[in-house]
Amino acid sequence: MVVESGLTRRSALRGGAGLAAGLAIGGVPALAAATGGGAAILARPLVLGHRGACAHRPEHTLGSYARAIADGADFVEPDLVPTKDGVLVARHENNIAETTDVAGHPEFAARRITKTVDGAAVTGWFTEDFTLAELKTLRCKERLGAFRPESQAYDGEFQIVTFEEMIDFVGAEAAARGRMVGMIPEIKHSTYFAGIGLPTEDRFLKVLRAHSYLKSAPVIVQSFEIANLRALRPRLADMPNVRLMQLTENDAVPADRAAAGDKRKWGELLTPTGIADIASYAHFIAPYFRDIIPLGPDGHLTAPTRLAELAHQSGLLVGTWTFRPENHFIAADFRNDAGDGVRNPTGSIAEIRRYLAAGVDAFFTDDPALGRAAVDGAVRSAG
Repeated sequence: MVVESGLTRRSALRGGAGLAAGLAIGGVPALAAATGGGAAILARPLVLGHRGACAHRPEHTLGSYARAIADGADFVEPDLVPTKDGVLVARHENNIAETTDVAGHPEFAARRITKTVDGAAVTGWFTEDFTLAELKTLRCKERLGAFRPESQAYDGEFQIVTFEEMIDFVGAEAAARGRMVGMIPEIKHSTYFAGIGLPTEDRFLKVLRAHSYLKSAPVIVQSFEIANLRALRPRLADMPNVRLMQLTENDAVPADRAAAGDKRKWGELLTPTGIADIASYAHFIAPYFRDIIPLGPDGHLTAPTRLAELAHQSGLLVGTWTFRPENHFIAADFRNDAGDGVRNPTGSIAEIRRYLAAGVDAFFTDDPALGRAAVDGAVRSAG
């Protein structure tokens, strides 16, 4: 008996560059591809643990990754930024003001500075101004404390982890649980870091190739920039377990394009021709979730756009980001009356399922247990 998501129309889609070889890995839904440039098929949608399980533990900590794996995430996400001495660490951005206790360290007070990162002025403390040894003296904290008292209760318990430490931890968890756990690293601020003498991609590839777990575990490499993914595609050709994901947001300008003087937003680039071009180097496109099904003026979901449909026609799988379990972040269709900042698991699951029905193949969630419930509840027999 074959188990697939209800979105079986994908198996009939044709077009674009498609994927290369299929990827079948125990414990994680297999990726396959139709021959002759067809659209990919997933056994079931992928649950992507956003920064781990940051609805329950401070993001990008071993505690957050452990919770995500325990709650059934197919993949866990390390966002990657370099230190002053060139070590890749797991942080959502290079500014660590909101996610560590750096402000309470008087020895680092003078390092607070304003920088321009990807065209925006940002004030805080930045990973590239600290050695790894200095970062290890800091402790992590929850950035959404008003919404997440459970996670906030773990403030100070975890240190910043390196990419290598995170790989070792995920490999150990996978071995202990008897199932593969995928990794979905995001290369952050690529153009910015190259401009200050800390290019990221070679460091990333060196770590990727150094760890035996990542020689077989599923890996999806993501970026909001374009040039780095284009450059990585041929360099990863000998690693059939690795896929590439192009992140997009209609109202944002890709940082590498902006640096080259192209100010067009993603919303202008995501034409049928532009989407087909993404399919020439990436395997997934991952738009902001409200670009797949927008919100209307009343906060309710409107009709889906054609974005997922066009992506599938070009042979791309469709990811999206990010589902959060609190009423504040949920479409009005699914909120309850418990309060703006209150967790609403039932509403979050219902919202995720609405997007799965619109053609989403993989999704980031701050609460992988709810993502797992949304997917497993939607799975049916297709045999």
